[in-house]
Amino acid sequence: MTRVRPPARAYFKMEKENKKFNLGKFHDKYYKLLLLIPLILILFSFIYLGVFYSQNNEFIYKDISLTGGTSATINGKIDGSLLEQELLGKLENLKTREISDLITREQIALVVETKTGGGETREILEDYLGYKLNEENSSFEFTGSTLGEGFYQQLLIAIFFAFIFMAIVVFIIFRTFVPSIAVIVSAFADILMTLVLVNFLGIQMSSAGIVAFLMLIGYSVDTDILLTTRILKRGGISLNRRIFGAFKTGITMTLTSLLAVVFALMIVSSFSIVLTQIFTILAIGLGFDILNTWITNVSILKWHVKNKK
Repeated sequence: MTRVRPPARAYFKMEKENKKFNLGKFHDKYYKLLLLIPLILILFSFIYLGVFYSQNNEFIYKDISLTGGTSATINGKIDGSLLEQELLGKLENLKTREISDLITREQIALVVETKTGGGETREILEDYLGYKLNEENSSFEFTGSTLGEGFYQQLLIAIFFAFIFMAIVVFIIFRTFVPSIAVIVSAFADILMTLVLVNFLGIQMSSAGIVAFLMLIGYSVDTDILLTTRILKRGGISLNRRIFGAFKTGITMTLTSLLAVVFALMIVSSFSIVLTQIFTILAIGLGFDILNTWITNVSILKWHVKNKK
């Protein structure tokens, strides 16, 4: 009896289904082991933050908008590295950053940040540059230490309440303990890992950076809620098919946001430190969101559903 080979389209469809099935079998076998990846990262993050806090007495590096100090923007081409070398002992915690034209990429100004007071900073800079600084060739901003610290505490309170209200909404939506905890743990892991990497890169956090963490809470939760809804509220479909369907939609959402953020970061990096910090934190957070949604949350939910059955 001659074996009839299926048409090409049907054959490739069968091959595709077999690949999906094999991927599903692999995930069914190793999804608990995959949880070790985020668990190790979370443990490392807690240890790193503990060591960081013992050395710095803070969980982040603060810039002058949170600690208080002076920010001077001086128009023209000025060598920032040379200025730092010459004035390092005269200005406290001196940092410089060049501002470039968006199109030509030529330097148009230099930002000088220091914890020294505004009047003293102006005098030292004028003495170094050899000319008077006025409204036409410069601008100065001064933040008091009390104001900066108060603003920092208010931002931390805002993040705390935002996370608490997010957790309450998640519990109201799903009304089940394990899936709700999985969403909250994934969102918390996104913020924790992002904070550790930001500190590791030596980024000094401004008020804009704290606001970026507020935004990251929303970015972190949306794909987790999508995944949990697809798994818990779609009956009649196999568990792996529900996960795969949620993955296609969720990864498209995250990658679209990530590409938009990276593209914006490339544009603003030369002239806006505020936007640069916001987009950098969001890009890092979205990267960790892929890990925590599609490994941490998926594994916990799959474990829960299988035990429930």
